Amino acid sequence: MSRSRTDDLPSDATERLPAALLANLAGRGDNRTFPAHAILINEGDDTDSIYIVLGGRVKVYATSVEGREFVLSELGPGEYLGELSLNGDKRSVSVEALEPTRCCVVPSAELKQFLAENPEFAWHLTCKLIHMVRRLTGQAKSLALQDVYGRVARFLNEAAETEDGMRIVPHKLTHQDIADRVGSSREMVTRIMKALTRGGYIAVDQKHRLAILRKLPAAW
Repeated sequence: MSRSRTDDLPSDATERLPAALLANLAGRGDNRTFPAHAILINEGDDTDSIYIVLGGRVKVYATSVEGREFVLSELGPGEYLGELSLNGDKRSVSVEALEPTRCCVVPSAELKQFLAENPEFAWHLTCKLIHMVRRLTGQAKSLALQDVYGRVARFLNEAAETEDGMRIVPHKLTHQDIADRVGSSREMVTRIMKALTRGGYIAVDQKHRLAILRKLPAAW
């Protein structure tokens, strides 16, 4: 049956490549390891390979002239990045390893051949790009229309996953990390997080992860 509806698109949580596709595509590239905080891609680079994350975690971010970062997303095993340079344009973002990371780097020529031979991957890539546009549109609307608290609450709700009946943000985040994601200062985020903790809305669990204890208020 042909797919023509966006209802069939995978959710953001399932943007990882299916195991068979991942193994097939990974065979087209070279494995590389990167230490924590290594820069995989610099904004403005002319390179056009894609990176498949096999282990570890990376952040995708843009930087202002003053050096301020705005984090667009974080990616883990089975996810891939760098596809926006396939048309020959310069890299539009930078990518940094958040922890020791292993990637398969696939040259654009190999990827184009793989796309021609694997329509399932072409569909997956199309879905990923659609979700990227939706996510970035949501971020732009949030920056334009919500105050800092609204952006923090939105980020926490989207980052949290259900685990044993609890809403948990699975990756440890500093207040600066959150500030970089919502376009705010660390000091403002710290004030909001302290207020949410005092109000009994959030807490840190035994694994030092952030837990959302009850529905966050619509406004503060």
